[in-house]
Amino acid sequence: MKSYFNDKVVWITGASSGIGEALVNELAMKSTAKIILSSRNKDQLDAVAQKAGLESGRFTVLPLDLEDYKKMPDIVSEAVDRFGKIDILINNAGLSQRSLAMETDIEVDKRLIDIDFIGTVALTKSVLPYMIRNGGGHIAVVSSLMGIFGAPMRSSYAAAKHALHGFFDSLRAELYTKNITVTIICPGFVQTNISINAVTGNGSLQGTMDDATKKGMPADVFARKMLSAIGKKKNQASIGGQEVMGAYLKRFFPDLLAKIVRKAKVV
Repeated sequence: MKSYFNDKVVWITGASSGIGEALVNELAMKSTAKIILSSRNKDQLDAVAQKAGLESGRFTVLPLDLEDYKKMPDIVSEAVDRFGKIDILINNAGLSQRSLAMETDIEVDKRLIDIDFIGTVALTKSVLPYMIRNGGGHIAVVSSLMGIFGAPMRSSYAAAKHALHGFFDSLRAELYTKNITVTIICPGFVQTNISINAVTGNGSLQGTMDDATKKGMPADVFARKMLSAIGKKKNQASIGGQEVMGAYLKRFFPDLLAKIVRKAKVV
């Protein structure tokens, strides 16, 4: 990891907790990277940077809200002004869902798409001209196993994550000659607040921890595996426990996966 991230400027969205915070901690301890921390909450970002022991010259805090995607060009310009360049963008921020499709208000569906897909795409498209001008870069995006196969209570979340795969696979092919690497990370269950902050059918937060999430991979372990995949410039990596087998079943035994998913406990 050191040889890849050292002396690079790494921008992490969703850095105020969970996977994002774990990524900040790992990079702070095991690299000399300069880090841009983003999420909606500036105070939480400041706390994460302080806890990680980052010196003032090694980080900057830049709040953003993916739902307000029209502001991304201005935010990216400000990010580049902070350290002069962006070497690696880690699109980690997002919102999850816990509701049946027929019981989910269409505005909630739209919000999931706006945050998990449109906002991520808008940020990426605003960063790319600077990377190309600088001779190259690396875009990483945190999708989900739900970007490979769907499951109950995740309809629009899965739709947004599937959309990420289509967009970033296409982007990878388009920018091959521009020295831009694209890595898609597909987490399984990770011990974060993702289920607590997940939206229900009427847009309210679930507010409780799912059993599967509670028993998932520790965030620090996940972060190490994720950074290893990025450092190896993998096109895609699925990271988690036995639930990762779903990705292989989807490819080779889709009918079997369909039977398993409709019977599985997914909360």
